[in-house]
Amino acid sequence: MADERPPHYVLRKGKYAYWMPTPTMRAMGFQAVALGIHGPEAKALAYQWEARYQSARKGNEPVTGQFYPLNSVGDGFARFKRSNEWKRKPPRTQEDWERGWKYIEPVFGGDAPGKITFELLDRWYARLCDLKGDGEAGRAMKTWRALYKVLAAFKLCALGQDPSLSIRKRSIAGRTQTWREYEIIRLVKDAWRNGYCGLACIIAVAWDTGFSPVDARTVTPSQAVTSGKDMAFARDRTKSSESAIGTTSARTQRLVEAYIQSLPYDLHDDAPIFRTKGYAPTAKGGRPRNSVPYTKDTLVSDFAATRLRVFGPDEKRKLQDARRSGAVEANAGGASVETISAKMANSIDQNKKLQQTYMPVNIAAVRAADDARRIGRKKLGEEQNQLKKLKLGRRES
Repeated sequence: MADERPPHYVLRKGKYAYWMPTPTMRAMGFQAVALGIHGPEAKALAYQWEARYQSARKGNEPVTGQFYPLNSVGDGFARFKRSNEWKRKPPRTQEDWERGWKYIEPVFGGDAPGKITFELLDRWYARLCDLKGDGEAGRAMKTWRALYKVLAAFKLCALGQDPSLSIRKRSIAGRTQTWREYEIIRLVKDAWRNGYCGLACIIAVAWDTGFSPVDARTVTPSQAVTSGKDMAFARDRTKSSESAIGTTSARTQRLVEAYIQSLPYDLHDDAPIFRTKGYAPTAKGGRPRNSVPYTKDTLVSDFAATRLRVFGPDEKRKLQDARRSGAVEANAGGASVETISAKMANSIDQNKKLQQTYMPVNIAAVRAADDARRIGRKKLGEEQNQLKKLKLGRRES
């Protein structure tokens, strides 16, 4: 009786079975699959892969870029990315997942979640710490732990039995750098004088509002509001989607209005206000570049160039440190946790849900944080915050 074999079923060394996709199938994301020793089980698994290919070819199964074994870690993540829950995640959160996934996929992508042991995860994490540093390794571990809960929801592993919970992540020191107001003013003036007017506005807005760099660079005309004579920006935070109100000083308001008046075109209500410098060819030539909305990379690059001109090559503080500076000022001025939370549009207590329930964002709380910042700024300016060595010892009689 003939040995009937599934399509694309290949034997090597007479006993090792593989499902080998064609180049066309590989272009769809299918990879070679080791089926084990030739026999009924290997054939059954090959028929499963063949059915998946036929389903994808007919358009019945989404082509996700790579096909993983059924009920594997990669298969579970692909299913999760097709869900509405994934689509509701903010873009920055999706980026964090993808950034962690690139370390998980090469090692565990094709494995069944329930077969991944503590020893495997321990070796994986330790090697990542050595190769990529504690920060990236911690991000990968955070992604794994979040993904494990999703896989458990798919019934691919036992809920609450994640072996990685026995691994203690290596802690890394958080950033503590802050800016002073006069330093921010110097950066704003330098950026404006050198033609980086959009950057100057972003720095000023980030300082006054306490917005993160991404929230400051993406504000639009439709988000501009007024409260009395003051200008503010009301928007949802990019990272957490929480509502935020960012008030600006009169000086920043004049800066933004002057910038908008200088633009040779009218801004669309939903278009980012602040744009790059662009480039116009000179007598020496060059390729013209239009002014475009700031991206993460162009903002980092232009801010670094401005920082270099103002403070020299040894200065390493970032624009994101302006957000922390505002909290430090408000705290030094006696602001309560509630007002700082309202100003920053985040929850600084453990119970985030409770914070959102009892401390909704409102203009009065934001103004209270602004007042506390001004008081704290004055106190910080008067206090050098320097400790001198105290010599302790016996006095000679």
